[in-house]
Amino acid sequence: MGKHIVILGSGTAGTLAANRLRRKHAVGECRITVVDQDDDHVYQPGLLFVPFGLAQPHGLIRSRPRQLHEGIDYRRARIDRVDLDAREVHFAVGGPVAYDVLVVATGAALLPEETDGLTGPGRHERVHTFYDLPGAVDLHHALERFEGGRLVVDVADLPIKCPVAPLEFAFLADWYFRRRGIRDRVELLYATPLDGAFTKPVAAEALSGLLMKKGIALMTEFTLGEVDGAGGRLVSYDEREVSFDLAVVVPLHGGAAYIGRSPGLGDELGFVPVDPHSLQLPGRPEVFAIGDAAGLPASKAGSVAHFEGEVLVHNIGRFLAGKPLDATYDGHTNCFVETGFHKALLFDFNYDTEPLPGHFPAAAGLPLLKESHAAHLGKLAFEWLYWHSLLPGRELPGIGSPMPERGKHRTHG
Repeated sequence: MGKHIVILGSGTAGTLAANRLRRKHAVGECRITVVDQDDDHVYQPGLLFVPFGLAQPHGLIRSRPRQLHEGIDYRRARIDRVDLDAREVHFAVGGPVAYDVLVVATGAALLPEETDGLTGPGRHERVHTFYDLPGAVDLHHALERFEGGRLVVDVADLPIKCPVAPLEFAFLADWYFRRRGIRDRVELLYATPLDGAFTKPVAAEALSGLLMKKGIALMTEFTLGEVDGAGGRLVSYDEREVSFDLAVVVPLHGGAAYIGRSPGLGDELGFVPVDPHSLQLPGRPEVFAIGDAAGLPASKAGSVAHFEGEVLVHNIGRFLAGKPLDATYDGHTNCFVETGFHKALLFDFNYDTEPLPGHFPAAAGLPLLKESHAAHLGKLAFEWLYWHSLLPGRELPGIGSPMPERGKHRTHG
């Protein structure tokens, strides 16, 4: 059957990697096994819309194995650990599976228990998150009941999945309360551990301006140390306090638990410290990581997994053929930032280039760094593209892995 490629995780990154590999390598050339602990594939970008009644929870879930092409084996199992020396994956139940190539794609896990009080009194009442489906549904009911007071959106610490989503939540909350006619009774505050609204200064400037325009207060360098749900207080590590009537907290993130039980596989946060360009684990040429599981300086976002997929599949092909790896990922990321009122903002950047004004993916494309209805429609259209192009491993016309320069205006230099 040829070489055995084992992919751990069948979320966005694992599914598109498996499907791209299957399209490239015939069934007789290699065997592909995908492992996950459940069968529910959740469209994570849709979680943002659930609290505002703009998406229905059941519409975001599809079967994991049904997203995989024919000729890919799906194994439902809980991973216990990876033995890098033996090249084996061990499970909670059943014998180990040997691999010739391992792709770690188990994403990022929410770790609310790592923050004092976040899983304590007030959770699901005054303290919520929208970063998983049950949390988003609970928050929908809480928003419906909310009649006024201070709503705080807080990012506990970085890295997190989709770094712009908490900002999008704040913008949509402004729109939601205006639509309900109670915006004058609601104080909105956005608290972040960053020194600005976002990591990239150019984007941070655009987003800070939007926060100000919408009357959303910004508190920077606020790293969450404790949540007092009963008393309605968030306390930072430097002992600053923010009171709230409703808190929407994005908890700490880490890699999947089995990575911590697998010596040599992960960093201190449980992410896999692969080379940022080749996606290969130094010292373990048969191990790769993709998507949120990879410990890279790129954002943990769906677009990143898509752009990495092209590089990963090419490099795995080179590795299997005994050739040096020659594909490089440049950190290309793009983010649609939903800003409410049927508008959105689009950023496109990579490791070396700040978000630039202009258009994406070329001069006739969507406007960059500017609110537009076209970008909002682009974000909505992405759901169809996700299920029908991105997950099946198809190329999106005109949108490849390298960040495009066409249509952009360099403001200096």
